[in-house]
Amino acid sequence: MASGDIAHHLTNWTVGQGFWTFDIDTILMGLILAALLVGTAMLVGRRLEAGAPHGMQAWLEGTVEFIDKLVTDSFPVRDPLIAPVALTVFLWILLMNSMDLIPAYLPGVVAAWFGVKDFRVTPTVNLNTTFAVAIVVFLLTLFTSLRVKGFAYFRTYLVHPFGKYLFPVNMVMTAIEEITKPLSLALRLFGNMFAGELVFLLLALLPWWGNIVLGVVWSGFESLIVMLQAFIFTVLTVVYLGMANMQDH
Repeated sequence: MASGDIAHHLTNWTVGQGFWTFDIDTILMGLILAALLVGTAMLVGRRLEAGAPHGMQAWLEGTVEFIDKLVTDSFPVRDPLIAPVALTVFLWILLMNSMDLIPAYLPGVVAAWFGVKDFRVTPTVNLNTTFAVAIVVFLLTLFTSLRVKGFAYFRTYLVHPFGKYLFPVNMVMTAIEEITKPLSLALRLFGNMFAGELVFLLLALLPWWGNIVLGVVWSGFESLIVMLQAFIFTVLTVVYLGMANMQDH
């Protein structure tokens, strides 16, 4: 009974079949959180305060300074692309991760009021989301490499890591190295967030007193995971883009 209940709450609201299956809840929540992020930034931008800011402006300015310092400390080459990408990745993933702190069974209950059978509120517990963001980072890395080195970038596949005489082996090894970057990004984020969601669902099966006590404790721990996973994803994004930018240096 418990396993069936958990499996139900780990099921996405989908349409379509096979390859053309769309997780509507994941898409909807991702777009809502992206719109919330853009809307908040626009609202704060129109109400900027001089001097010592407070509230949301202070938090956003602190976040911007934190990301800018992270980018500056990672490599000496200034690139106008990297800091905005890193800031967007950090804030959007942080928002998506934060949905995991909503009480485990609440989204499904609310969705049922509107006739929706299944609804998962945290986009990053869906492997499609983490892979999509990781692939975008990979494509930006490839774009940066081509912008910096031109098509000479592909020479890396011929000579790295064993020299030009072993170019067939080099091509395979370098391709594997490049593929593991988005793969590790996606799986790390998905694995941590999925595990957190599963623990919340298991705690919800306990008696009310155990649910409350352990739920509060795990919520505090999960809050750290939410921020840490967004930070790790952002740091690796900056590192990968920085390495691509510095290939000619």
